[in-house]
Amino acid sequence: MAQRAAEISPLTVGDDLHLAVDAARRARRRRRRRDALILNATRTAVLVAALLVWHLASLATSPLILPAPALVAAQLVQSWGLIATNLWITLAEIVLGFVAGSAIGFVTGTVIAHSRRLDGVLRPYIATSQAVPKAALAPLFVLWLGFGLGPKVTIAALISFFPLLENTIVGLRRVDPDALKLFASLGASPWQVFVKLRLPHGLPYILTGLKVGVVFATVGAVIAEFVTANKGLGAVIMQAQGNFDTRLMFAVIIVLTVMGVLLYEVVQQVERRVLRAWNLGEGELDNRHTGT
Repeated sequence: MAQRAAEISPLTVGDDLHLAVDAARRARRRRRRRDALILNATRTAVLVAALLVWHLASLATSPLILPAPALVAAQLVQSWGLIATNLWITLAEIVLGFVAGSAIGFVTGTVIAHSRRLDGVLRPYIATSQAVPKAALAPLFVLWLGFGLGPKVTIAALISFFPLLENTIVGLRRVDPDALKLFASLGASPWQVFVKLRLPHGLPYILTGLKVGVVFATVGAVIAEFVTANKGLGAVIMQAQGNFDTRLMFAVIIVLTVMGVLLYEVVQQVERRVLRAWNLGEGELDNRHTGT
């Protein structure tokens, strides 16, 4: 009996536990790789199916109306110099508009979140500003700001600031009242309450607003180029439309779509890193109302 007890030592139990944990980790890694493989295969299948449907639809009509994917790809290669030159112009407008709109949305949302009275005064006017067609404002911005980056950046900022504004208000206000009382009892200043309580709680909402905002900024910049620009991808689309060059229009639209997806992915990666740095699980986003 003593010999058997000696065999079941704490060291042996610890080794067995360590092996079990390693096995569980390896199983999780294998499961994640399998899930990623299935996800990527499904995405590829959906893309192939969409291209096939596009190709079949192009056979039933004129290339002037709907060119085949192969023709669009050839046009993309042929016109890449023109597209690349204008791509950087549009990208600059998107980034500047997104940064400006995000700053306005976050600051305004933070101020409104701390004042119900100010919310009641400003909210109708903010909603009205979103109801005004931005394309209709573009000619006015041209008169005021000229034909440079100003009008495009302004419209992109006006369109992109609203999601972050709403999400900032919702995120900063959805704080446990008991936590607020605790901070007040400890003598915390408003700044400490904001930095230590409201901001960490509202980060998932704010980051979600940024993801939506970068997509809106892309749309806003292109809409502004339709009306006010002779440079940029939006202007290239309008020129192609005037020349009945449907292939070039499709090629530019594809480039804009890819650029928008990449910008969204960049913000999403930033979101994941920030949430991890603040010890906020990504699951928080699935359980919260986005406010948009």
